[in-house]
Amino acid sequence: MLLRVLFLIGISTLAAISSALAEWSAQGEGILYYTDDTALFSATRRSNIDGDPSQPVLDVSRTGFGSDMVFEPGVLISNAITTGLGRTAFSIKPQGFVYAVNPEFSQASVAVEALHSFTPNTALRLRYYTAPDQLLGSIDKHKGEQEGETETLADVRLTSHIGYIRLEQRLSDHWEFRLQGRVGKRIYNDAFSMLNTTFWTIGPHIFWRATDHVKFFVAYHYERGLNTGRLAFEAEGDVSYVHHFFAVGCDAELMPHLELELDFHYERNNFTSGIPEDERNDGHENIFLGNGRLLYKLTNQTALTLSVQRANRKQNFHQTHDHNTNIGVGIIHRF
Repeated sequence: MLLRVLFLIGISTLAAISSALAEWSAQGEGILYYTDDTALFSATRRSNIDGDPSQPVLDVSRTGFGSDMVFEPGVLISNAITTGLGRTAFSIKPQGFVYAVNPEFSQASVAVEALHSFTPNTALRLRYYTAPDQLLGSIDKHKGEQEGETETLADVRLTSHIGYIRLEQRLSDHWEFRLQGRVGKRIYNDAFSMLNTTFWTIGPHIFWRATDHVKFFVAYHYERGLNTGRLAFEAEGDVSYVHHFFAVGCDAELMPHLELELDFHYERNNFTSGIPEDERNDGHENIFLGNGRLLYKLTNQTALTLSVQRANRKQNFHQTHDHNTNIGVGIIHRF
């Protein structure tokens, strides 16, 4: 009798484990990019409605880095459970940028997410995202205070911690409304800790399914960033800002196995420094960015991608007009 009970318990346990494992899924992706600007690549790649469009960059004219080949690996691992309160999907997504010519720019990020569906039409998404010890570039620092003063290049490194919350409401078969909020902190290495910044973001996303094969979206984000060192008695600069992000896009199924994604972003950074000697006093930055991606499905599990990005950046307190073009080919596989 005892053996029979143990046998039944074992079978039940195996069945439960099998059922749980059946909910697990994984998707791997690898993209090889050519970029004409090493220092701007990661900011351009992350500038989208679901990414980190306000990731800081340095004035590229002071970095001295050119083109590179960048490999972008990523994997999405997810699981779902269903309770009396609804269905919850958990996921983790590690991602990296591996630079061939300038390996010191190589970096990693990870996002941990929970999506809870209260009903088939209403869901709440929570996410924590971090990108540690990311090299932004190098800038000149002065040594000495009198004659013979010299300059040396110092690396600027950044760690970002960001929490997301997003309400997703399906209004009809053709319309969906999303309201997204973020709160985060940018932490720089010790030599540039005066640049540490906290920020919060809020903005709506509207999706319209025009047909079974075409979907459009429009989005806006308002973000306020406050430099934590702005009130210091001897503060020489203030990187506080107001960030406006506008985006429009289209996803279209051109053929049964071919999809096209297009989107355009306009970003405006208004710097709010009140320090008269600060170059950002009354300063602003305009960013125009376009994305295009073709996705061809080889099978139900595997697809090939071709991606093109182009970004233009202009700050009114620098004479440079910075450009960044990224071209990538990749593969996606669902396990």
